[in-house]
Amino acid sequence: MLATGVRILVDADACPVKDEIYKVAWRREVPVTIVSNSHFRVPVHPLITRVVVSDGFDAADDWIAAAADATAVVVTADILLADRALKAGATVLAPTGKPFTTASIGGAIATRAIMADLRAGGDQLGGPKPFAAADRSRFLQALDTALVRLGRG
Repeated sequence: MLATGVRILVDADACPVKDEIYKVAWRREVPVTIVSNSHFRVPVHPLITRVVVSDGFDAADDWIAAAADATAVVVTADILLADRALKAGATVLAPTGKPFTTASIGGAIATRAIMADLRAGGDQLGGPKPFAAADRSRFLQALDTALVRLGRG
């Protein structure tokens, strides 16, 4: 069992690792809040809470950013949400297991801006590489490590 207050906040609409999050949360006895713009099935379990926000632009991001603090692990692929959560003191993981850190977020934001400019200019760019089993495994390890670290206080 981990320290009181440790929890997982999930930007859930496009999250490919929800099942992995549930498994780790149950094993570590950590509450999970699934935040989305739409209803979808989540396990009926006392550690799992679903929050459905409006379909307004960034509504899920705003909810997560407001709830994030030093006791939270935020799971998101959204770089701007990752930045907001880091500024709130949260630990932030991408679904691939890659941690967002205060040292890496600036470069990620800059790359995002460059790619947006290129797309706006009509350049045809490939998307992210397909999600792989290795990403799932890396995520499981990163989430478990983050929870253990936070649990030690």
